[in-house]
Amino acid sequence: MPAGFLPYGRHWIEEDDIQAVADCLRGDWLTTGPLVEEFEQAFARAVGAKHAVVCANGTAALHLAALADGVTPGDACVAPTMSFLASANGMRYAGAEIIFADADPDSGLVTPASFLAAVERAGRPVKMAVIVHLNGHPADLVEIARIAEQHGITLVEDACHALGGRYSAEDGQIVPIGSCSHSVMTVFSLHPVKTVTMGEGGVVTVNNGALYERLKMLRSHGMVREPGRFVNHDMAFGSDGAAAPWYYEMQYLGFNYRATDFACALGLSQLAKLEKFAERRATVSRVYDRHFSDLGETVRPVRPSAGAEPVLHLYPLLIDFAAFGKERAQVMAELRSRGIGTQVHYIPIHRQPYYVGRDGPADMPGADVYYQRALSLPYYPLMEEADAERVVREVKQVLGING
Repeated sequence: MPAGFLPYGRHWIEEDDIQAVADCLRGDWLTTGPLVEEFEQAFARAVGAKHAVVCANGTAALHLAALADGVTPGDACVAPTMSFLASANGMRYAGAEIIFADADPDSGLVTPASFLAAVERAGRPVKMAVIVHLNGHPADLVEIARIAEQHGITLVEDACHALGGRYSAEDGQIVPIGSCSHSVMTVFSLHPVKTVTMGEGGVVTVNNGALYERLKMLRSHGMVREPGRFVNHDMAFGSDGAAAPWYYEMQYLGFNYRATDFACALGLSQLAKLEKFAERRATVSRVYDRHFSDLGETVRPVRPSAGAEPVLHLYPLLIDFAAFGKERAQVMAELRSRGIGTQVHYIPIHRQPYYVGRDGPADMPGADVYYQRALSLPYYPLMEEADAERVVREVKQVLGING
């Protein structure tokens, strides 16, 4: 990138991160080794869950969650349309028929009303639902969980944007995202532009012990090596009753979604800095909030819900581009020429040709309105307050806003 260019997102790798990976590379393990379990235990503690299962990426994590829940071809499953493709595709990989839930036009989040509408639109029992904490803002999980419980739906949080965030429960208690207090599983991504990275990586947190074991098995070919779980006893055990040292069994159709030890070394180093990263992101948010929160409805940020304590992954502005006489692509191009990178998150999934071809056009007016206005600004912990102030100045100049 040109010197002085501010991209919409960027990782922050420091010397201790590099040293952690180098130490691992000099050791005995490169693939699945002791740092995998160490990272999983640290991650579970960080979000208040009993168990964490690390895997290759966030998409793999969503797929594993669907497989662990027993999603099979033809099952109806609810997904948010305002999210990245993986929020729907993880269940679709397992053969599910996807029922999209519309989004609130001002937050992009699935609401209890839009979730219930999707459940009713399915016309049959819904097996599983994924609810995304878009941009890092928590969805109304308490009310959505009530609806899911009433309909016997397995609720999975897509928290790929939301590591470190918290929300308010029924009793006013503040709940960490990832603790699975109102869901069965929570999925995270550790992609480079996320709050914490391990290069590529995903995590599923879960409190149910049986699901935890299933997730681990599905992550590695559906294979078991523990003698107490073997089914083919004649093959597994010798005449002395001891298990053959080479023996393993494939009991489910699983996948090679394992994480490497050196990626987990990076993840451990980064996870220790979660609080620092969160505060640095909050510093940028405060600058943007101060400048963009009083410009009326033509330009405004996404506002957090009451009781939420988000750690944001993205900072989108909602802009009425027509009111400024400019198309979004023109605004993006002008900002780029001034050294400011922006992006759009996301094209609604129900608009993607694959899903239109399968299911026909869908009416999701809230998501469409959100999409038409969204523009993600540079937002990452390496930014200084002066960088954020510069972004504000350039955005206002391109839009012709005085002050």
